[in-house]
Amino acid sequence: MAITENTSRRAWRTAVLGGMASYMDAATIVGTGTALVLYKQHLGLTPLMIGAASSILTLGLAIGALFGGRLGDLLGRRRVFTYDLVVFLVGLLLLAFAGSPWMIFVGVAITGLAMGADIPTSLALVAEEAPQGRRARLVAFSQVLWSCGGLAAYLIAFLVSDLSATGARIIYLHVVVVAIVVLILRQRLRESEEWVRERERQQAQAPAGVSRGDSLRRLTSGPLLGAVVGLGLFYAIGNLVANTFGQFQTFLFTEVAGAAVSTATLVGLLAYPLGFITVLIFMKFVDGPARMPLYTLGVLIMATGAAIPLIVGVNTVTLIILKFCITVGAGFAGEVIFKVWAQEFFPTLIRGTAQGIAIAFTRFVAAGFALVTPVIAESSPRALMGVLLCAVLIAAVIGWTWIFPMRRRALAAEQSAAEQEELTR
Repeated sequence: MAITENTSRRAWRTAVLGGMASYMDAATIVGTGTALVLYKQHLGLTPLMIGAASSILTLGLAIGALFGGRLGDLLGRRRVFTYDLVVFLVGLLLLAFAGSPWMIFVGVAITGLAMGADIPTSLALVAEEAPQGRRARLVAFSQVLWSCGGLAAYLIAFLVSDLSATGARIIYLHVVVVAIVVLILRQRLRESEEWVRERERQQAQAPAGVSRGDSLRRLTSGPLLGAVVGLGLFYAIGNLVANTFGQFQTFLFTEVAGAAVSTATLVGLLAYPLGFITVLIFMKFVDGPARMPLYTLGVLIMATGAAIPLIVGVNTVTLIILKFCITVGAGFAGEVIFKVWAQEFFPTLIRGTAQGIAIAFTRFVAAGFALVTPVIAESSPRALMGVLLCAVLIAAVIGWTWIFPMRRRALAAEQSAAEQEELTR
């Protein structure tokens, strides 16, 4: 009993400290959406420059995830997510003390690279340290922390919305403090036992061993290739909705609907507790048969939210409705279910690599879309809503017709293999 309690305690500690990558990711993305608007007059930022900075941040997340996930598979989870937090702090300090536009661009690039590297590595560690039958729940907990990060960013942004550049600096300094605390506490985490065991098994292969490239080549054919492609498309398309509001909510409210910055931040502040509750519900049922019904419910909620401003028009009220629908729906059908699926499809030594590829592709798509989002929003707000609605529906089709059947076949194969092993004993 004592061992079980110790294992559970250790798993939850890992889930919290690993999941803090999602907290910092949300706090940085959401905080940057407000900070750039607050920096706008002080630094002379144009809508195109704001879009470019948001795009660079997302691009950095993509590249960081691609290389960080692979490095985590090769060098270990703990080593990678220790060093990347140091780099992350450098980028944050540039943003917090920016005195000219170039510091914004360099800061978001460095910050994006470091945080992108942290996410697939830390999620893999959380999954590998989770007790049997609780992996999806502990991975989903990272989305609770994502909601907390977004909520904290909106709360701080609401409080400093009248402070111009000083408010932007406070937004980033909050993340600096969190990153320092997490960096210190992560020193107590051990390396993933599952990763260590698989690395030792790989190195023991005879006579020449299995090269590091062999495991990577497993992703280029068969079911694993289908899983990478399917998850990448699902996440990239479905994430456009949450990413657009995460980065441009303040811009949409102020520049398109004509509301105040404080209104935009207050809406975010009020919406996030609902997202928090939704993810807690998802955590309770994610390891059981209710996962996909909840996923369908989330899709319907997000689709409804995007359809209302498309039909009625984009204004403060319809944007508020959309924000609430995205926050609740994504708790069942957004990034959280991608994180769960990504841990379930891939073997240990390519888990980070596979996630990194899917996340990188998603961020590349989001970066390209972020570059033109402000322009589309100003020229045709309804067109933007139409794109978001299509993204929700296409991602839903991929989830139900591609990923879910593939996961069901994988579970059947695992069960058959376990039965065969039992018969041979």
